[in-house]
Amino acid sequence: QVQLVESGGGLVQAGGSLRLSCAASGRTFSVHAIAWFRQAPGKERAYIASINWAGGITDYADSVRGRFTISRDSAKNTVHLQMNTLKPEDTAVYYCASRKFTYSHSHADYDTWGQGTQVTVSS
Repeated sequence: QVQLVESGGGLVQAGGSLRLSCAASGRTFSVHAIAWFRQAPGKERAYIASINWAGGITDYADSVRGRFTISRDSAKNTVHLQMNTLKPEDTAVYYCASRKFTYSHSHADYDTWGQGTQVTVSS
């Protein structure tokens, strides 16, 4: 089993930055991709970005490309999401998730999830 724990959420003003972290433990050798999703109240869980655990290949949703950067620290089994130029519409609970295959934009394809971390962007 793989366990994921997110951290780094909080309250920030529009235009500000936050860095989220996703620490993986357990059978991390089985992980192929880790992704970030977010869910705002009343909305479906939406894909943000993903990274290939071994090769570092990244992918982004159009809504965050150019503002968010996903990266990994293999030595610490941690994936980071650097979020810049934040907007009020970025307000949501942010989740990291892992799967044993290459990345997918569908939350249904991920088998392990963290507990989520709240990000609130004030206008």
